[in-house]
Amino acid sequence: MLKQLLAIMALVFYAVTALANVDVNTAGAADLESVRGIGPSISARIIDARRQGPFKDWNDFITRVKGVGRKNAAKFSADGLTVGGASLQGASATAAKHARYANKPKAASAPAVTAQCPAPTGGCVR
Repeated sequence: MLKQLLAIMALVFYAVTALANVDVNTAGAADLESVRGIGPSISARIIDARRQGPFKDWNDFITRVKGVGRKNAAKFSADGLTVGGASLQGASATAAKHARYANKPKAASAPAVTAQCPAPTGGCVR
């Protein structure tokens, strides 16, 4: 019974910490790296840029941290990263995933082939 209670408490703790927002202005390296997609190199760049002062908003964050663009910022925001407690407006995981396909040209389709069947004997010519 005690083991089950401890297991349930551990799961609840994990769920709460997994869903907690991580603010880019106050988080340490380990907290930043808990956000999916942020590894040691990006967290180091974030902390280095933060030494100049706190990030004012998402545009300031994107501008000052090398390697973080609009798509990455949307992914980070969808995974719980905030700037000053605010998430990126319009950020969703689905939009971030599909953003890479938005500007790709569509492949040209093959010309339509029509069958002409001049005789009822089944001898169609293409």
